[in-house]
Amino acid sequence: MTPLLQVEALCTRYGQADVLFDVSLEVQDGEVVVLLGRNGAGKSTTLKAIVGLVPPSSGTVRFQGQALNGTPTHAIVRAGLGYVPEERRIFSELTVAENLEVGRRPAPPGQRPWTPERLFDLFPNLATMRTRRGGFMSGGEQQMLTIARTLMGNPRLVLLDEPSEGLAPVIVEQMAKAIRTLKGEGLTVLLSEQNLPFARAVADRAYVIESGHIRWSGTTADLWANQAARQQWLSV
Repeated sequence: MTPLLQVEALCTRYGQADVLFDVSLEVQDGEVVVLLGRNGAGKSTTLKAIVGLVPPSSGTVRFQGQALNGTPTHAIVRAGLGYVPEERRIFSELTVAENLEVGRRPAPPGQRPWTPERLFDLFPNLATMRTRRGGFMSGGEQQMLTIARTLMGNPRLVLLDEPSEGLAPVIVEQMAKAIRTLKGEGLTVLLSEQNLPFARAVADRAYVIESGHIRWSGTTADLWANQAARQQWLSV
C-alpha cells in the first residue's frame, strides 16, 4: 500500500548549518503518527520541510504519490495537506467565526466537509465564543481555533506542530480527545510532540528524532515499554 505521506532521506539546512540528516518516515491513510523529540531535535523543521516552508537540500517528500519538492506552500495546502504551526498565528483582530471563514475551502468530492457547527462539536469551548476576537482568547483556545481553521480547508492530512505545548492539563485532555475524534472521522494526522503520555494517548506509531536523525521507530505502545529508548532519546 502506498503511504499517504512519504518522506525519504530528507536533508535540510539553515544557511550553512545542516539541520536534518536523511530523515525518512511514512504515514498511511487514516493513521495518527507522532514525531517525538526534545527541544531542538528537528521536529518542527521536519514539518516545515514537508509543507515547503523550509526547502530540502536533498531527499523527497511525496503526498498522495506525488513529489512535493519545489512546490510552493500554498499549492501543497491546496493539494490537501493542512499545517498547524506551533506559533498558532490566528488573526487576533478577527472573531472566532471570522477566523474560521478565512480558512474555508471546498471539500474534495466524496469527503464530508467541515463546517463551523461540526467544529464547535469538536471543540465545545469555541462554541461559546463565536463573536470573541482571537486576541482575547487563552492559549489553549487559540490552539483549538488554529486547528479548527485548518480543518475548514478540508485537508486530507494535517500536520500538528506541538499541539499540547504550554497548555493546561484539562486543555491537553480535550486536545487528545479531539485528535482521537479526528482519527475516527478518517483524518490522517502527523504531529510533533515532546509529551510522550499525550502521544501515547493519540498516536498509532512513533518516530523519535534527535539531532536531526531518526533514532527509533515503532508503535507508541512499544516505545512506552522501551525504557532504554525513552531514557536515551526523550528524557530531559
